[in-house]
Amino acid sequence: MRKLFFFILAILYSCHLYAIDENLIEDAKKEGRVNSLAMPDTWANWKETWEDLKNLYGIEHSDTDMSSAQEIAKFKAEKKNASGDIGDVGISFGDIAIKQGVTQPFKTSYWEQIPQWAKDKDGHWIVAYTGTIAFIINKQVVQNIPTSWADLLKSPYKVTIGDVSVAAQAVNSILALNYALGGDEKDLTPALTYFNQLAKQGRLATNDVNIANLEKGEIEVGLVWDFNGLGYREQVGKDRYEVLIPSDGSITSGYTTIINKYAKNPNAAKLAREFILSDKGQINLAKGYARPIRADFITIPPDISAKLLPSEQYKSAYPIKDLKAWEKTSKKLPALWQEQVIIDMK
Repeated sequence: MRKLFFFILAILYSCHLYAIDENLIEDAKKEGRVNSLAMPDTWANWKETWEDLKNLYGIEHSDTDMSSAQEIAKFKAEKKNASGDIGDVGISFGDIAIKQGVTQPFKTSYWEQIPQWAKDKDGHWIVAYTGTIAFIINKQVVQNIPTSWADLLKSPYKVTIGDVSVAAQAVNSILALNYALGGDEKDLTPALTYFNQLAKQGRLATNDVNIANLEKGEIEVGLVWDFNGLGYREQVGKDRYEVLIPSDGSITSGYTTIINKYAKNPNAAKLAREFILSDKGQINLAKGYARPIRADFITIPPDISAKLLPSEQYKSAYPIKDLKAWEKTSKKLPALWQEQVIIDMK
């Protein structure tokens, strides 16, 4: 009987039947919609999650795409006139959002399965998936594929990073390089010096690494999250683009949902976070090439796993060691970038 009890409990646990909050579902259904910021259909397969919320609970959805910094600023500026209920920001922006007073806590029923580093103690932010900074390389232009930052510096190719003043992907690309050069979160001098060399050579571009620019062939080597790079490659063509993790170092970081303190649809936002962390929501993210935060508790279908980069690519990728130090440094980065890099762009 004891074995049978634990067997049944394990089934309930895996199906997550015991933790469904019917009141939350009903309250979310009454609201009937959720408005997100920076959770577009094309990023990490959010499209399927919004479709599931519609099909399962009748929750309508709209999104406004923007950077992490812009999300927080929008929450703060609009306050009770909120147009956004939930947003997706880089992990380094989680505590910034709390300090700006624009978030409300919600832990979800999966709280115990989230690593300590990946959540605020009160549930103001919870990482849903991780990404690692990678290269996306235009094989039609690049003859000798650079597999490391060292290779890239010696090459003649233009490097596209995006907008360092607002985009978490661009900001984390700088930290990834800094790690590869033996630096840390507190002093970005090694990476800034590297990018300054590219700027002086006329090899640095700050436009977006996106589908449109990739399709036009404007990107030679782009710096992206692995899940973005793999998704872009799938859409534009594996024959045209290669995606790889630089062998001499990168960082693995997370993206976290934040729920607007002033949300007009707070229950729908909470239900969205609950679903995002469910087995189905996590597999949706894996379909979008992101690595789910609950990967140890779910089974990713083989056909989806096969589309991800092999594990050996990540041997030199590390999580951010000191998030508090990185938060302070990243605030200074836009000014440092202008003073030490952009000033010498050709």
